[in-house]
Amino acid sequence: MKVLLISANTETINMPVLPLGLAFVNTALLAQGFETEMVNLMGTADAQKLLEETISGFHPDAIGISVRNIDTQDIKSPKFMLDPVKSIISWCRKYSNAPVIIGGPGYSIYPEAALDYLDADMGVKGEGETAFPELLRRISAHQPVSDIPGLYLPQKGALTPRQCIRQTAKIHFPLPIHLHIPDTIEKQDLWIPFQTRRGCPMDCSYCSTGAIEGRLIRKFSIKQAIETLAAYTDAGYKQFFFVDNTFNLPPSYAEALCDGIISENLNIDWRCILYPSKINERLVQKMARAGCREVSLGFESGSDEILKHFNKRFNTSDIRKTSDMLKNYGIAQLGFLMLGGPGETRQTVMQSLDFMDSLNPDAMKITTGIRIYPDTLLAEIAIKEGIISPDDNLLMPTFYIRKELEDWLIKTIYSWVKGRPNCFF
Repeated sequence: MKVLLISANTETINMPVLPLGLAFVNTALLAQGFETEMVNLMGTADAQKLLEETISGFHPDAIGISVRNIDTQDIKSPKFMLDPVKSIISWCRKYSNAPVIIGGPGYSIYPEAALDYLDADMGVKGEGETAFPELLRRISAHQPVSDIPGLYLPQKGALTPRQCIRQTAKIHFPLPIHLHIPDTIEKQDLWIPFQTRRGCPMDCSYCSTGAIEGRLIRKFSIKQAIETLAAYTDAGYKQFFFVDNTFNLPPSYAEALCDGIISENLNIDWRCILYPSKINERLVQKMARAGCREVSLGFESGSDEILKHFNKRFNTSDIRKTSDMLKNYGIAQLGFLMLGGPGETRQTVMQSLDFMDSLNPDAMKITTGIRIYPDTLLAEIAIKEGIISPDDNLLMPTFYIRKELEDWLIKTIYSWVKGRPNCFF
């Protein structure tokens, strides 16, 4: 069976992002005997022409489309990103009769609403390495598909809940050939996305990770991760972005991963996302020795009161301790503030800004307003406060921001960032 895989993402807000999830699916399909062709639309001047040429030459039996983002999550100028995907689906149907199946992290947050909006034939929520190949086999054999976990059908939803893959040993890491890296991206500008764990149990009040990856951390073997990193370095790639939601959870695994990188002398540079607690100096030291150059320190607020509203499992003292350790070992920090959420006041905003100044990270990202995602504590709060209705599917960009703060907050942040060139808003 011939399967065309399309990465629909063309957004490069911070840096070019390669379709790691789709590469995992591509690797799984190839391992199970499917014939695949993968198209990455990032940087494509004429997507319709490329799809026409690819489809006419490949003649797929099924088409899978990965949807990474629904919108830009920017309250100042929100951009809805599903209409270009609609165009992609219409082009696929123009040039092929193959069923169109959508998936990906963005889709998985809104599986029913996004499927209806895009008018695709089917959708797969969550991990696709097992569900998608099984779906394709059923389609090829003309067998029923409704009992496949995580499969959504138009106007029917999911008849069988999605299941997270527990046995990660059965998942094959994608290699450079599976990522289909565009020729337009220079190697020195490229940070290869790399995943060693899935799932996050921290349950922050606004976060959609649970809908995408589940709340149970599932780890890949250290041996498999190191061997794959070595394969990338042999191919000339030296910069990596560990996309694990919390690189330091659990700390023992993070240490073992760093030990493996050090012992194999991989000589790589890498970034990661760090949870500002459950971290000690031994781990930070190993991270530095293993090549960690920068971390995204997602603390979101400099107010202990607001951190509680966010359901964070740390306080400002934990953040400062972690930040100091990172500085001591020469690891750069990107700090984040998310202002205007539940419980926010002018006082807590100023506390956060003063706290950010006191940390003096290498770069700062500030957002005002918080994108509301389904099935989160923030969504429950927004319903209680009358910001959204209980039946709102939240597919269109919808934000929580304290109304009494909105005008003052945006003016204050615009003024605050002017004297700080390392801050973007």
